Formats: sequence, structure tokens, C-alpha cells
Amino acid sequence: MDLLIVCSIVKLVVQVKLLPTPQQAAALEATLDAANRAANLVAALAFQRHCFRNFDLRKHAYDRIKAEFGLAAQAAQHVIKKVCDAYRTLHANLAAGHLGKPGSPRRARIEARPISFRPRAAQPYDDRCLSWQHDARTVSIWTTAGRLKGVTFTGSSQQLALLAAHRRGESDLICRDGMWFLHATVEVADRPPSEPDGFVGVDLGIANIATTSDGVRHRGRGLNAVRHRHRRLRRRLQARRTKSAKRLLKRRRRREARFAANVNHIIAKSIVTEAERTGRGIALEDLQGIRERVRLRKPQRVTLHSWSFHQLGAFIAYKAVRAGVAVMVVDAAYTSQQCSHCGHVDKRNRPDQATFRCTSCGFAEHADVNAARNIASRGETGWAVSHAA
Repeated sequence: MDLLIVCSIVKLVVQVKLLPTPQQAAALEATLDAANRAANLVAALAFQRHCFRNFDLRKHAYDRIKAEFGLAAQAAQHVIKKVCDAYRTLHANLAAGHLGKPGSPRRARIEARPISFRPRAAQPYDDRCLSWQHDARTVSIWTTAGRLKGVTFTGSSQQLALLAAHRRGESDLICRDGMWFLHATVEVADRPPSEPDGFVGVDLGIANIATTSDGVRHRGRGLNAVRHRHRRLRRRLQARRTKSAKRLLKRRRRREARFAANVNHIIAKSIVTEAERTGRGIALEDLQGIRERVRLRKPQRVTLHSWSFHQLGAFIAYKAVRAGVAVMVVDAAYTSQQCSHCGHVDKRNRPDQATFRCTSCGFAEHADVNAARNIASRGETGWAVSHAA
């Protein structure tokens, strides 16, 4: 079933870096530590009493965590809300089967203990606990040691402009690798999509992360070589099982995540820019459940599962919405076996990973480009049906 993405407000997260003095950093660190110790206590109470609603849990935990951990009223409420949100996410993942089947050892371990929070886990702040002075590029933020004023922050000119004009709601205080950040939510009104003059189809895959119906293939062999190198290094560190190896693994995991996000941003920007330039929309394949339905050899499964295709799709979608480019998500079934020239579907049309050769009309093309053209065609059909009235 085709899905039209329509959005009036785009929610984005802007990351700004804090530049606290050593004394300010110590106060921020103590605050995160106290908030997350309190969160662990609240999580244990929720688990013992099977109480996961914010209002109900507040009756059991609010006064206690204020007294024991020196939290202000708003901070205590945010701790309780953070715990409730974490349990809501956990229960949703359990219901969806993402954490194992009922009775599996993994699922049993997760269900047998309360959620726990790291000492440096993020803590949400609202406007009562955090205020921004954009002209001075400073923030005033609540801590367990009192209100810190004049904490400097910095970011790119685009981030700062978005923050000053469109910030709404909460901001998260985060400590990562000894550096301090605030993740602030901004709400930007989207540009209504114009009537597209055709669609750019995007096929996501293994040999090429993304291939468009124009024949542009993004990041193939070179990127996979980097991914394989990361995997070899990760395997070597996992085999050591020392504290230093675990520390390096954590650092490498974050580095790989940043690398993947950067590549996905670059690919998404390129696709959206081309669609905007040519006045077309973008058709994406629906990747829901791709890990369960795709049958691949083990090396290919590892490659498939180690890349965030969902993130890439999300990046394309939100960049397109901001640019006023129409986006359609279409059913990807048989797009790799269907001939984009005559429509004939046959698994023999795909003799190998890179080749498409139609057994009916003889049309030949790179397999990913052929699939992207099918996706583009389905995008046009879906748009026409949804705008038939």
C-alpha cells in the first residue's frame, strides 16, 4: 500500500556544544549523576509495583527523590517522566518482538530486571530549568549546586539561527567523551510540496547504499571496504574481552555511528537537491520488516544489518519536506525482479546481483537502476491515486 508523507511542522534536533568552565562542568556532572541515580530508584519502584504511568508513579517517587537526591521540583518530574518513557519504549519493543520471542533467554533476562540508567545518561530540561541568551550565546541552567549562569554555547551559523528562531519544548543535557552538549528541539514549518513533474526513485541496497532512477549510484565499493575494516577491528577487540578493549569498542561504536550518519546526510542531500532542481518528487521503498523478509547469504546479511537504511530514509524524508519536495513511500515487492521497460516479473530476470536482463523483452540494465525506476513508477502511480480528487 502506498503512503503519502504529509507534514505541516518538521521537528528537528539541533545540537549545540557547551563550553563550561571546570567548576561549571563539575556541577553539570554532579547533576547528571544525581538525576540518573534517582532515575534508577524510580525505575526499580516502577518495576516492583508494576506502575508505569507518570501520574501514578509520581505518588510513589516524587517526594522521595526530591529529598534523597536534592532535585528541584521540575527536575524530579522530568526524572519520573524519563523513566515512564523508557518503560513505554521497552514494552513497545517487547510487544513487537524486537527483543526476542516470548520465553527466549534474551527476553527473559530483560523482563526479569528493572531498566537502569548510566551515570551520564541524558537529562531533559524545560524552560523553567533552562533559559537561552541567544545574543550572548550563553545559557542559564539548573544544577544540584544551584543555577549556573553564563554557560557559553557554540554551533554552526545555521544551527544557531534555527535555535534562535524556532526552538520549542525541551532540551536534553548530554555528556559525551568529556564534552557537553544540549540537544534542543526546533519546529520548522514545511514548504507545501509542489506538484511533481515525475519522481526520482531510490533503491537502497548492499553493493550500493542508494541508487536513483537517473542511474546515480551512491557509495559502493569504497564505502563497503570501510565497513568491512570496521567490522574486522570490532571482531578483534571483542575477542580480547579486556576493560581497555571494551572501552575502545564503545568509542569505535560511536565513531562508526557518526561516520554512517555523515554518509547518510551526504547521500540524502544529494538526492533531495537533484529532485528539487528538476521539479520532481522522491519515491522511497518501504523498508518495514526488511531484515525478516530478505533472504541473503551470511556475509550479505551482515552487510545489510550493519547499515542504517531507516536513518537514510528518514534523512531523505525530512530534507525533502523542508525543501517542498513530495515524498512517496511505496511497496518494494518484486521491484528487483520486474522489468522497468515492459513490466514482466520473473526471478530469472536477475541472473546475479548487478545484472538485470528481462527474459520477455530482452531489456538490460544495472539491477539497482532498474529497481529504482520501478520504484519511481510506483511513486507516480501512488501520487496520482492520492490526488485523484
